[in-house]
Parts: sequence; structure tokens; C-alpha cells
Amino acid sequence: MSNPEAASAIALAVAIAIPLATLPVFTGVASAAEPYPSRPIRFVVPSGAGGVTDILARAISQRLTERFGQQVIVDNRPGASGIVGSAIIAKAPADGYNLLMVFPTHVVNPSLYASLPYDTVRDFAPITQVSAVSTTLLVPGNSRAKTVQDLVAMSKDPSSKLNYGSVGRGSIGHLAAELLSATTALNGTHVAYKGSPQILTALIQGEIQYYFIASVASALPHIQSGRIRALGVSSPKRLPSLPDVPAIGESVPGYEALGWNGLLAPTGTPASIIDRLNREVVQVVNSPDFLKLLSNEGAMPVGNTPAEFAKVIRADIDKWAKVIRHAGIKPE
Repeated sequence: MSNPEAASAIALAVAIAIPLATLPVFTGVASAAEPYPSRPIRFVVPSGAGGVTDILARAISQRLTERFGQQVIVDNRPGASGIVGSAIIAKAPADGYNLLMVFPTHVVNPSLYASLPYDTVRDFAPITQVSAVSTTLLVPGNSRAKTVQDLVAMSKDPSSKLNYGSVGRGSIGHLAAELLSATTALNGTHVAYKGSPQILTALIQGEIQYYFIASVASALPHIQSGRIRALGVSSPKRLPSLPDVPAIGESVPGYEALGWNGLLAPTGTPASIIDRLNREVVQVVNSPDFLKLLSNEGAMPVGNTPAEFAKVIRADIDKWAKVIRHAGIKPE
């Protein structure tokens, strides 16, 4: 995203956040005696419909609607790597009726943008981390690289020029590749694509030489057919869907790059409401049908406490800031 585009998107985020107070169904000050919830809850998803974040948010909202007896309404507000939707909730009433489902760009944006219309830590109250998602390192099926070490060796060969794909600057796939580069001196040139399907096609056709995919489910048919090879996963342990594929950390000690989804509220939301939401969402996360949904999306359940999720957020802000500095990615 160019500087004018970034500035325009952030301005839009601020502009959208201001009119939130004009939406009476989601706003207003709750009475101390008013049971929670006593009216519909707004669940902002700062990405478009159809992605993993949206799918999980809709599954949670449906189950919370059943549990609360009040409608939980998903409101997709994509734009500026999640900034537009996040700004809406940062400025929303802290009454438990305005929630936000975030993904990794939430902790990356402080390092990618010179300024944001909110403070990533101070303006949000963590509720729980819903899931964790391992990226998977893929190469073409006919690649000479059979291991991560092979790929690193190829990148150091003067006759080789390696390109790698991602869905965009600052995405978890981009940062997973740059983290591996910082850890092993893997040398590759970043190429951004519109989406994962385009990257998989480019990988099969040899236009790029490796790709960290955020959710391996869509690549499994290509892996099974031999058109793509999986070299490693970025989680600490191997994935049930790829039991023969090693964790990259088995050969690169300390390497870990996880995507995730988590639930936030505006800072100042009463602790009793945060605790209630935490209990309800954690029960949803650990329910058999939701666990099956997570597995289908290549995700792992988490369901931690607000304090534990806060530690994840702070740790990932620091972790990815170091990777971004090492890669020389400049804020916009």
C-alpha cells in the first residue's frame, strides 16, 4: 500500500469510528441493574466475508446468540490491514455490546504504520485468543529442496535466484519467511499476490520457489498429488493433517511463526462482562462442533484467559517489530 493510500485508509478508519455513536441499537450506557446482555451485540470483523477470521467469527456469534438469547450481529469492516474495523471498536462504548475479532496484522500494524488512530494495547481489553494457526513452508513438487536446509543452501548458490510469495506486506506468510531469513540467512525476494490461489498456481508453475501458506487446508490436494511439497510447519509441534512434515523448529531451534484469531472489547468494558464473555467463548471454542470447524480450517483451539491473551499480544508486537526492522520494512 502506498503512502497516500495508507493515509487515506487511516483517515477513513477515523471517519468511520466517529459515527458509531449514532447507532443506538449497539450503543448506550447500561444500567447497573441491567442484566447482560439485554440487547444485540455488535461483532466487528475487520476483514471481508469468507476468510478464516470471518468464518470463525460467524460461528462464535451464532453460538453466543443461542447462549445469550440475544442476537450477536457480525459486521464486516475490511480495510487498511484491519485498521478500519479496529478503529471502530477502539472508539465504541465500553459496554460489552461492541466486540472485535482480530488477526495477526493487529500486532504487526504498529510497526508497519507511522501512526494509527488508536493504541493497539491501551485501547483494547483482551477477552480470549480463539485459535492458533501454523503456517506451512511449501515448494514446487519438482524443487531440489527436500528440507529447509536444502532451501537455504539453494538461496546461497550464486546461480539461483529465489522468489517467495505472500498475500501482502506484513501478512503472517510474509513475516514467517522473513523470520526464517533472519534465523538462517535464507535469501529470497518477496513477491506479493492478490490471494493464496494465485500464489499456489505461481508455485506450481515455478514462478516462485517457496511460500509460507497461512492455512494449509487449501494446499493439501496439491501436496497429495505431488505438485507441491511441504518442507516444514511453523508451529512448535507437527500438525495432525501433516504428520510426516517436521516442525521447522526441529532443525532451526527456536523458530516459531503462528497466526491467530482473538476477541477484544474496548478498554473500560466492565471486568464482569469480560469474564462472562471469556467463559462463554472458551466453552464455544472447546465444543466438539467448533473443534471440528477449527480442524477443517487448519487451526488449533486456544481459549486462554484475558491476561494470557494480553501477554500474547505484547509478545507478538515485540517479536514482529524485530523481524520488520531486520527485514528493512519501512513504516508507511
